[in-house]
Amino acid sequence: MKIAIVKLSAMGDIIHAMVTLQFIKKINPSIKIDWFVEEAFAEVLRDNPHINNIYPVNLKSIKKNKMKFFSQFSLIKKYSKNKYDLVIDAQGLIKSAIVAKLLGKKRVGFSKTSTRESLASSLYSHKIESEYSKNVIERNLDVILKPLEIEVLKEQLLKKEPFLFFNDKFDFSEYLKNNKKNILLIVGASWPSKIYSKEKFAKICNSLDENFLIAWGNEEEKSMAEYISSHSKAIVLPKLTLNDLKALVAKVDLVVGNDTGPTHMAWALNIPSITIFGCTPGYRNTYQTDINKIIESKSKVNPEKLNREDFSIQNIDEKEITSMIKEILFEGKR
Repeated sequence: MKIAIVKLSAMGDIIHAMVTLQFIKKINPSIKIDWFVEEAFAEVLRDNPHINNIYPVNLKSIKKNKMKFFSQFSLIKKYSKNKYDLVIDAQGLIKSAIVAKLLGKKRVGFSKTSTRESLASSLYSHKIESEYSKNVIERNLDVILKPLEIEVLKEQLLKKEPFLFFNDKFDFSEYLKNNKKNILLIVGASWPSKIYSKEKFAKICNSLDENFLIAWGNEEEKSMAEYISSHSKAIVLPKLTLNDLKALVAKVDLVVGNDTGPTHMAWALNIPSITIFGCTPGYRNTYQTDINKIIESKSKVNPEKLNREDFSIQNIDEKEITSMIKEILFEGKR
């Protein structure tokens, strides 16, 4: 059997869907899995032994140049020659549903009431019910595994194998310490209202005598990292590739960051983490375990109508995060 999974973006969403692959392969190792993804995030999927082919697309380029539509349409249409037995749209957007329609006849996706862009469901031959407010990992289990008649219990999910893979090329020995806990800070996010205060991040670094490292992906995040470093003993890392970031997350003792892809890498790699939530719902956007915790603002968040002007994340007391760090690293399970 050959299946195509369409999950184009963003990094965290792709990671949340990738967990399903190991369960597919355990039940039926012979299934061939191809993945269609925006090229900016293809590296997240790279080296995964459960994926046969990664097919990058660049639908985002169409926003800047409408003529790109024709080249992208032709590219995706060409892949229909792969003759997929099943195409699964795990994104639930109109654009991902169109990609799925171009790829094959038997298409599965979320039902009309299970996704924000309800029109997408009209392009599927089979629809999966999964409440939109449900945890995103569980929604991915629904839309990807139910069509294959695979059931995964919570206990199995909690015992999952790490599922991000990488080439261990970067030498982190200059940055990682043996005599202190290595704590990676993820200071950026896709929206300003999802970003925790750089001043409070600095206070967290000063409150613990541990080795804090700061990752960044663009100039704005680099500026934040440099501010934190100049007001604490935290170390600003060089710019890392997604491959190197995966490798680093696998080596640290704890990841502390905003609701964004690099923070979610920790859960995928079974590394302790604290994810900070304000305008997005913590209960929905991550999977809590003994070592993967969340801390939320007091906002009442509606997952179907997120408020990008909700900056309540700034009201979270840094002492609460410091206390949680101590609990995970020195009092809790590892």
